[in-house]
Amino acid sequence: MAILVTGGAGYIGSHTVVELLENNFDVVVVDDFSNSHPEVLNRIKEITGREFRFYEQNLMDKAKLEKVFAENSIDAVIHFAGFKAVGESVEKPLDYYYNNLTSTLLLYDVMRNNGVKKLVFTSSATVYGLNNKSPLTEDLPLSTTNPYGSTKLMIEQILQDLYVSDDEWSIALLRYFNPIGAHESGRIGESPNGIPNNLMPYITQVAFGKLEQLSVFGDDYDTVDGTGVRDYIHVVDLAKGHVKALEKHCSRRGVEAYNLGTGQGYSVLQLVEAFEKVNSVEIPYQITGRRSGDVAVCYADVSKASLILNWKTEKNIEDMCRDSWKWQSKNPEGYR
Repeated sequence: MAILVTGGAGYIGSHTVVELLENNFDVVVVDDFSNSHPEVLNRIKEITGREFRFYEQNLMDKAKLEKVFAENSIDAVIHFAGFKAVGESVEKPLDYYYNNLTSTLLLYDVMRNNGVKKLVFTSSATVYGLNNKSPLTEDLPLSTTNPYGSTKLMIEQILQDLYVSDDEWSIALLRYFNPIGAHESGRIGESPNGIPNNLMPYITQVAFGKLEQLSVFGDDYDTVDGTGVRDYIHVVDLAKGHVKALEKHCSRRGVEAYNLGTGQGYSVLQLVEAFEKVNSVEIPYQITGRRSGDVAVCYADVSKASLILNWKTEKNIEDMCRDSWKWQSKNPEGYR
């Protein structure tokens, strides 16, 4: 069975490609390296001992995308590709709407033209907005606070409408919470361009001495220590969730949303403390003002994914911290 993985050289995409290969799927990867690096492809082959086909291209080139489908017998698609930085999306909303929506529409059109109607789409917990209380369930009302989240929600609606128009489609909408960690080998992990936007790579770069200190946005929330609480999930557990969703939706029709998290929240300072304890390093930090749009507490109800996909997380917060540091310390410049 051949699976097309768009954005398969990225952080979550690369870990998912590893899990697919280790579960004996044939994999075709499309990536333009706009937020990734060619070296990750070699690392995936090293970890798995498997080969796979790769196309360096952007999804906006429909003719090249048609060529990928013409040259491979694609059975299903896992769609990661897209711009993903929340802050940048606020600064460049038109870029985000144009890229994320247009490329996705072109992909789905090519899929339809080639009779490929099995899809796993990478959505986000940002579609739950600010007004829902945790634990968050998949049936809550949806809203967004930034253009990045809006593109995810719009694509979810597009896919709902697509299924209404053609009930042969089988679509899993995977709503991520906060992926951290790295492959236990230390060979692949999160390699941000420039100063990290996400908490864990920022922590690891402070630990390594590349950044001076961590900024903690707000310590006056109604939480255990005043800092924001989030549901952190190990990227390998998240990758395995994609495989489970793919397997389930290859044998059914319809559109279903699933939360992928641990179902447990940790505060920023609890994560920092766990990192320091596991890795015996100190993380200097300063408290700054709250960020606009942040909520105090956000964590998942994961019972649906457990029941329907037969998926559950296996790694704890210590594993996440240990693997993150192993990746950073072995690869101080990421893949560069």
